[in-house]
Amino acid sequence: MSTLPIHPHPVAFDVLVMGGGVSGSVAAIAAARTGARVLLVEEHGFLGGSLTAMGVGPMMSFHNPDGEQVVRGIPDEIIRRLQARGASLGHIADTTTYCSTVTPFESEELKIELEDMLTAAGGEVLFHTQLAGVIAATDRLAAIVLCNKAGLTAFRAKIFIDATGDADLAARAGVAFTLGRTGDGLAQPMTMNLKLANVDTAAVREYARSHPDDFLWSPVGQTEGLRRLASSPRLSLAGFLGAWKAARERGEVDVPRDQVLFFETPTPGVVIVNTSRIAGLNAADPFQLSRAEMIGRKQCAQIFRFLRTHAPGFAQAVRMDTAAKIGVRETRHVAGLYQLTADDLLASRAFPDAIALGGYPIDIHAPSAETTTTKPLRPSARYQIPLRSLLVERPENLIVVGRCISATHEAAAAFRVTPIAMAIGQAGGVTAAEAVRGDVAPAQVPYAAVRERLLQQGAQLPAP
Repeated sequence: MSTLPIHPHPVAFDVLVMGGGVSGSVAAIAAARTGARVLLVEEHGFLGGSLTAMGVGPMMSFHNPDGEQVVRGIPDEIIRRLQARGASLGHIADTTTYCSTVTPFESEELKIELEDMLTAAGGEVLFHTQLAGVIAATDRLAAIVLCNKAGLTAFRAKIFIDATGDADLAARAGVAFTLGRTGDGLAQPMTMNLKLANVDTAAVREYARSHPDDFLWSPVGQTEGLRRLASSPRLSLAGFLGAWKAARERGEVDVPRDQVLFFETPTPGVVIVNTSRIAGLNAADPFQLSRAEMIGRKQCAQIFRFLRTHAPGFAQAVRMDTAAKIGVRETRHVAGLYQLTADDLLASRAFPDAIALGGYPIDIHAPSAETTTTKPLRPSARYQIPLRSLLVERPENLIVVGRCISATHEAAAAFRVTPIAMAIGQAGGVTAAEAVRGDVAPAQVPYAAVRERLLQQGAQLPAP
């Protein structure tokens, strides 16, 4: 029996971030700005994860229901930089009324911006590379084995950050985890996003104004929705309820969802349709993930035909693409030093080690039904994410960021959105750099040092 050779990489990094989605990208930028030697590893040929590879847009939300901004720091800096290059409108009113604001952006410009910010900070990027294995040393990770065109290579680092979204590195390293919701292990469904051009958004707005009962206006109601619709520079709507229901009854579409949800990008007439729903499959299983990709493409074809045929304003729409990868809302949740719960978020519980704030509601796309369940927050809510939820007992030099931190199914349904995931990433990157600086494990870094560094980087944190 022969084994493939594993070549040692000659350079040892201070911080190695596995996964170049927005949480991992912000973690890498934050660590590099703190002076650490950082390598960011990504399976695609670009950064941005859900916002680029999965076609998710807009970002929602940097604000709580009252409209108070709760996410700042590097995530908000990214938006300001995109605005400066004409690639984002900034934070605008959400005309679905689900959130107070949404943040449209141009995905191609986001790819470039993330690269520029990381390289300017001194970080390095390795694209087209996947995790192949781990090399353990007692209670630490000594190295991880990466696979790319160079074959199998072992990369060493002092601190590793799992930003894979699915906790792939943590799982390979033996960290305990749960999958999906307690009881049956089912995760929130996946969605293949569809981008369309040449949509007559003026016609869509007029139809929504004249047929408001054909759309959802939750939680603040139809009156507020129509007010926002009249003033917001870009369109976000959930509806075409009557035609969609009739098309499903006729068998024209078999998407197990009760609405059509779409968002206009910064480019007028270009919209992202977030409507497909692939339930009951585990995105951490490569065969089930492959099956979901195929189902998602077929659903998007049905959705496009429906919109062209039945939706006012979409008759001349042109397909631009489906996303490079299906959108994944949930897989593993690691067992960390603290498991964040829905009660923590709904009560805006204060933590002594808060490293990020959020204001997005508990938004559960039902794993086994056609509906979406929302647990709304108090209008002034500012829930906290504790540093302990990013840390695991073993390996002691591993930090987890993004949607797979230590939390319940219900809690993760709130902070999984990209602004909060980026804020979590910034905290993970700062903690990693401070651990390197002090030559200690992340759990031994004084919270005061993490807080001070985050505030220096502009992060929004609760008052001490």
